[in-house]
Amino acid sequence: MTHSTSPAVTNPAPALSQDALKTLVGQAALKYVVPGELVGVGTGSTVNKFIDALATIKDQIKGAVSSSVASTERLKALGIAVFDANEVSSLSVYIDGADEIDGNGYMVKGGGAALTREKIVAALSKQFVCIADESKLVPHLGTFPLPVEVIPMAAKRVIAQFVAMGGTGTVRLKDGQPLVTDNGQWIVDVSGLTISEPLAFEAEVSQWPGVVTVGVFAYQRAQVCLLGTATGVKTLTF
Repeated sequence: MTHSTSPAVTNPAPALSQDALKTLVGQAALKYVVPGELVGVGTGSTVNKFIDALATIKDQIKGAVSSSVASTERLKALGIAVFDANEVSSLSVYIDGADEIDGNGYMVKGGGAALTREKIVAALSKQFVCIADESKLVPHLGTFPLPVEVIPMAAKRVIAQFVAMGGTGTVRLKDGQPLVTDNGQWIVDVSGLTISEPLAFEAEVSQWPGVVTVGVFAYQRAQVCLLGTATGVKTLTF
């Protein structure tokens, strides 16, 4: 991993808020957008800042491929054309946030419940640029509860398999009922894991019956992370 810090951002006093850091990295991601092409767009509060920034150069791009209904609505509201993933063969770049990212560019994602579509768009893309604040950089994955999208009838069995690994799984709720993803499935959040071998872990859990997508992004890892810090945007490359 290598890193550099943008010299254009002055050291703030007092420290920038998390929201301000998200705005900074969202704007910094614009330099990875290829003029005249489609851009892959993720989901979440940090990505919303990127979408807002993207609107300032919308006349320079063909449009976007979005990873969620929420992002699609935001893009369209700002006048950015949204294409279905099946309409494209590849994307030059995918820009998304992360719940955790380690020193190899491996990530945990799915806090916004869009992990399956995020992984699909990431797989279409030649480069994954992660945008995050510095609290998301971790020595190893597992501190943030791991989201796993599952077919509802498999939830209990999948939770039992994580218990056998030493984890604790719970079905994510919304208004007292299981949260339903854009794909009509449930999310199991798993705590108590230390994911020391992300590639092997992702490969194993992905094979469990009923698992749609596990929120470890190792095969679709980031090549670049734009990290919002107190001294500006730090660029990590993997």
